[in-house]
Amino acid sequence: MSLGLKDKGIRNNLFSSFRFALSGIVRAVKKERNLKFHLIISSIIIFLGFYYQVSAVNWMMLAIAMGLVITMEMMNTAIERVVDLVTKDFHPLAKEAKDIAAGAVLVAAVVSVVIGLIIFLPKIVDSLF
Repeated sequence: MSLGLKDKGIRNNLFSSFRFALSGIVRAVKKERNLKFHLIISSIIIFLGFYYQVSAVNWMMLAIAMGLVITMEMMNTAIERVVDLVTKDFHPLAKEAKDIAAGAVLVAAVVSVVIGLIIFLPKIVDSLF
């Protein structure tokens, strides 16, 4: 069954959307120091997950936590870019928007650390004693 012209347009738009999204991810990773830090920490967590052979449920929790932090960091970056586009001058609302976005990253990171401690701390303590 061949695709009609309309179907090809939908498919091309879908592929374009993925290409744009991937481009945004790559750009964020290249330019954002904090995102690089979160990716390094995520890599360490993945290593620890394999090392301590965490359960499937724990892997899901870790994946959600890591994904949440990385997503929030990228949203924070997007908000900062938009605010900078709108005004280069100091404005209390611009500062507030940036601070709130940064706060969202902090909340996600703290929750992720708590999840990591719940999963890994007992395993680390058991391996030491």
